[in-house]
Amino acid sequence: MSDGTATVFLLDDEPGVVVALARMLQVNGFSISAWTSASAFLDAHDPQLPGCLITDLRMPGISGLDVQRTLLARGSERPVIFITGESDVRTTVLGMRAGAVTVLPKPVQSAELVEAVRDAICKDAARRARHREGNDISARLARLTPRERQVLGLIETGKLNKQIAAELGTAVQTIKIHRRRIMGKMHVRNATALMGLLYRGQPAANLDPQLR
Repeated sequence: MSDGTATVFLLDDEPGVVVALARMLQVNGFSISAWTSASAFLDAHDPQLPGCLITDLRMPGISGLDVQRTLLARGSERPVIFITGESDVRTTVLGMRAGAVTVLPKPVQSAELVEAVRDAICKDAARRARHREGNDISARLARLTPRERQVLGLIETGKLNKQIAAELGTAVQTIKIHRRRIMGKMHVRNATALMGLLYRGQPAANLDPQLR
């Protein structure tokens, strides 16, 4: 099954290839956005739109690898599927190291392409879900008071209420109150769940404002 909300971006300097691939994917229910100019695609690219990119690895001027690098430089981790009519091991390796889903030889086989696109769309959806969760965790953390953030930092180190109270020079009962409020604002029931939430939210702190 295809994801009706995702778009498959097709980029190849040969119009005939773009048309053939578009037909191949549309038959399988995918939404297509076709391009024959790498520069035009990059100018119009919207990282907020879910989906993946299929691009020729070797194109005159701006290559598929250049497109991938440009997207990454802009903070966009859109999954990329390379297609190529020439065997270039070094370029293929560079593309895969940069996160390409796969490299398919021309002429592209329908079954292989459909499988690769479904895999790429799933990867994109998972990444976006992690991003949304990270934003949600950041919003919860923002509701904590400075003192609660301080207590939370000590909870993260594994300290008990008594140890936290001694370090902050306050009563154990006060720390218990802070802990309950932290759990409530973070929407968790215990320290184990809190640590898991904070662990999952760590990558979000380093994300670009623009969706990656």
